[in-house]
Amino acid sequence: MSKLDAYVAERSKSNPEFAQIVEQENINLEIALKVRELRENMGMSQREFSSLIGKPQSTVARIENGSMNASTKILSEIAQATNQRLTIQFNPAF
Repeated sequence: MSKLDAYVAERSKSNPEFAQIVEQENINLEIALKVRELRENMGMSQREFSSLIGKPQSTVARIENGSMNASTKILSEIAQATNQRLTIQFNPAF
């Protein structure tokens, strides 16, 4: 475990709000990576991808850099526009 991981774990124990923020940021990062991977596998630029999904390029950029809490609605719209199936999983916490 890195020093950063240890710090986050320790602070999360004593501060539930901090733990919630960290968890949301982790979710945003995971979504960012998945959406970017999908777009790149399709061989598309952000502008082309945004046109396909019917959203502004700035929205795609915000999703891909993790600064947007992408709703299940927008993720579903991305899945439909790209002929993908959106799945959501619950995994045990560490």
